[in-house]
Amino acid sequence: MPRRAADRRRRSRHWARSPWFVPLLFSGGALAVVLVMTIFPFFNTLALSFTDATMLRDGRFIGLDNFRELLSDARFGTALLNSTLYVVVVVPLIVLLPLILATLVAGDGKLLGFFRTAYYVPVVMSAVVVGLIWTNLLERRGLINETLQWLQVLTEPIPFLTDRWLLLFAAMFVTVWMGLGYYMVIYLAALASIDPSLYDAAAMDGAGVVRTFMAVTMPGVRNTMMLVAMFSSVAAFRVFGEVYVLTDGTGGPGGGVVTMTMLIQREGTGLQARTGYAGAISLVMFVVLAVLLMLQIIVQNREGRKA
Repeated sequence: MPRRAADRRRRSRHWARSPWFVPLLFSGGALAVVLVMTIFPFFNTLALSFTDATMLRDGRFIGLDNFRELLSDARFGTALLNSTLYVVVVVPLIVLLPLILATLVAGDGKLLGFFRTAYYVPVVMSAVVVGLIWTNLLERRGLINETLQWLQVLTEPIPFLTDRWLLLFAAMFVTVWMGLGYYMVIYLAALASIDPSLYDAAAMDGAGVVRTFMAVTMPGVRNTMMLVAMFSSVAAFRVFGEVYVLTDGTGGPGGGVVTMTMLIQREGTGLQARTGYAGAISLVMFVVLAVLLMLQIIVQNREGRKA
């Protein structure tokens, strides 16, 4: 018995001296949260997607029936199209506009500090609050239409909230507006790492503002731009709150502005919820995001090798 106890003590000391013990000790809690909140739900959703489960009863295994139904579901096609358009339109704007904004407000002046704070305010506001603000601004008798009519720019109000495409692009604008401040801060940190002598050299060469931005600023934050593209792609494809509020939860005229996450919410909640079908939509959404991120990583690696 004493020999066994000594062996256990030696093994425990050896384990404590291993190089991964301290990192695991500090990250163990976070890893446990990730397992409980992410990994387990993922595999549960994966299993659920192959059943006909509803909110009121457990499902039976039905193979690929849910995925076959997706192929003929017009709502799924609309949601996939809208979410894809969201990525195509929002991501380039999110990559470029905050960088331009960060370039303009970088510095130590008090006025610049005020603008940095003002641009960041939408970030700390919830999507519901932002959606309600812009709903009031964009409605037929909202501030925007009333102002344009008062200036005699319009004779009739613009149907921002009742026309499918206007509503979709209005939602995209709101998403970009919400994200400007967040990504601006990321770019400000990246701009601080650029060697100031590069700007001095550009000035000595007679480079203007645009040329300096293209030749010095953008190459200096290239990796950050790729990171922003990855973050914003995931956020754009998963957009929910602002679209839900702007459409009053209906998905817009004829459900034409519904996104993937809104379709999952519709199918996966309520007494008539088809949780198995919602799980299938979630799995497809996961695959699309995984492919999108893999493509961006490949592009980033190629750009890194060229550099």
